[in-house]
Amino acid sequence: MKILAASDIHADLDTVEKLAKKAKEKNVDLVVLAGDLTVLGKGLEGLLKPLTSSKKKIAIIPGNHESEADIFFLSKKYPDTLYNLHQYSFKVGDVGFFGCGLANIGPNEISEDEVRSRIERSFNYVKDAKRKVLVVHMPPYKTKLDTVGRNVNIGSKAVREMIEKLKPDKCICGHVHETFGLEDKIGETEVFNVGPKGKIIYL
Repeated sequence: MKILAASDIHADLDTVEKLAKKAKEKNVDLVVLAGDLTVLGKGLEGLLKPLTSSKKKIAIIPGNHESEADIFFLSKKYPDTLYNLHQYSFKVGDVGFFGCGLANIGPNEISEDEVRSRIERSFNYVKDAKRKVLVVHMPPYKTKLDTVGRNVNIGSKAVREMIEKLKPDKCICGHVHETFGLEDKIGETEVFNVGPKGKIIYL
């Protein structure tokens, strides 16, 4: 299975058009959007039009710039194309996807306790899948992906705890602009801060 994962597009339509072109050229099975697609939720539906028009399956979570309602509305409008992964889950073949969006800062703030419970709840529906992918907006705490400045870590402790407990094969995240494109591992779980340019991930 081939995934194109991206995050933190921040209302840049040119970036979305490039991602749609890349999804087509690489013939990906799924596009994963790990939050902060807009600036404060404005124009989300129009922004995603190049991707929804491509007929590719899309999994999406809110970042700290989108509300839960924004993502819920879109998933209801495009039920055959767009999957809401914020505290939900779904399977594609033998791969289970589960997730939790929002962040621990900003207008759509979520507590670490909520992150923990929502990830665990969504995992329960895919726990028997052969391979599992966690999609979050915030990177796990104390990794290459959440380090800014001089060893200052701004990631989520709850995300890290859930990776250590649930042991997904992959974790897709964004949020920290300084570490776009970097990868790390927690145990056997590969973690990617995919950023707006996007990354092809194989399963």
